[in-house]
Amino acid sequence: MPGRGKSEPFRTTEIRVRYPNWPCAHGVWPSLPRRPAWVDHAPRRNLRLKSVSIEVAIHRLTRMAIMNPQLPEGGSGMNTRNRDSRPVPHSRHRSDLPGSVLCRPAVALPEYTISRDETLEIAERLHGRHEKFDLAIQLIGNTGVQTRHLVQPIDITLQHPGLEERNKVYIAEAKARIPQVVAEALRNAEITAELIDAIVFVSCTGFTMPPLTAWMINNLGFRFDTCQIPIAQLGCAAGGAAINRAHDYCAAHPGANVLIVACEFCSLCYQPDDVEVGNLLSNGLFGDAIAAAVVRGDGYGVGLRTEHVGSRIVPDTEDWISYAVKATGFHFLLDKRVPKTMEQLAPVLKDIAGRHRWDATQLDFYVIHAGGPRILDDLSKYLGVTADSFAHSRATLTECGNIASAVVLDALRRQFEAGDLFHGARGMIAGFGPGITAEVTIGTWHDPNGTTNGSTR
Repeated sequence: MPGRGKSEPFRTTEIRVRYPNWPCAHGVWPSLPRRPAWVDHAPRRNLRLKSVSIEVAIHRLTRMAIMNPQLPEGGSGMNTRNRDSRPVPHSRHRSDLPGSVLCRPAVALPEYTISRDETLEIAERLHGRHEKFDLAIQLIGNTGVQTRHLVQPIDITLQHPGLEERNKVYIAEAKARIPQVVAEALRNAEITAELIDAIVFVSCTGFTMPPLTAWMINNLGFRFDTCQIPIAQLGCAAGGAAINRAHDYCAAHPGANVLIVACEFCSLCYQPDDVEVGNLLSNGLFGDAIAAAVVRGDGYGVGLRTEHVGSRIVPDTEDWISYAVKATGFHFLLDKRVPKTMEQLAPVLKDIAGRHRWDATQLDFYVIHAGGPRILDDLSKYLGVTADSFAHSRATLTECGNIASAVVLDALRRQFEAGDLFHGARGMIAGFGPGITAEVTIGTWHDPNGTTNGSTR
């Protein structure tokens, strides 16, 4: 096999990519590595390590241009001793950055379903003699959930083969279903896997180590230097947290792109021997889903351009939504006081919007975590907005149930499908979960070309 001499350098070719504010002093242009002939005979995995596609190279140059809008006089801004290294970024005011745009989400709902009537029939068959059966049935009926999706048929879901076997199902189903959702999210954002710089993966219904981000990087075409940001313990709030952490990454790495993946198989947490009322309610509330979306940090994209993010915990409520981890797995604990927290969280949403000099009661759209109808009803009351302001969140709850961290992404998907927002419309995304934690994003609708289908340019 042909080899490369120890002293033979990589040959280079000049690719001229002009940026309006990125002068090249003395006629020096950034040079990108040309693949040497000997690499053609190298194993494919090594090829990925030793060369990059033109598209990836231009993406990296774009990030450098964003970070270096004005280069110092008398120099090109490149490290002349090692031109492959990234230049030291010059100062740039945060307001000058293009801003991160949350593009259209992709959502996959499993093929097995259970209706409200089927849920009530099963509850009566299994727990008809429970002393608080009437209360449980009333609570399930009040959820308004009409349909839920499951990764397994209901007869298998009702069995409990043990924590180990269930976690194997979680891993197998995730690996089988994630690729399609990720591919659709990338298409929606009109970028490829190689252009993703970080992956935020959120899930509270299964556990793996290393996280599934490692499997995704190895199998779905992401670069090996892709940053991994797994979040496992924020429950339903993780959807909002993922959006906020993606924005934070883009703010810290101008021009970066971040993929968000929410993988929730709540049915794998069903506990047949747990007959607490809160657990019986969860048996009729939660559903399964996978959602993904791309946050573009290069200023392109149709979607929510983030203006401000905020996090808040309601004091002394950390045990109101929790897991009891037992030999049989995760046992969901839900305090009856949870719905009342909206009276405390509504001022939080107003405060976060107010810091940006926005009025939270006068926004053009809202994407709210649909933990249950009481959550939405109370929040609309204490926030001072009409009940139909949360129409997309209610639709998610009705048609899918509470799909945990995927709720806000599915509700946002419905907002895209509605196609009724104008460029510059102001909106809010809010996720709630254990802690009790609120993760809030406010931003403007970015659609300079007036499209409604989520294409980016």
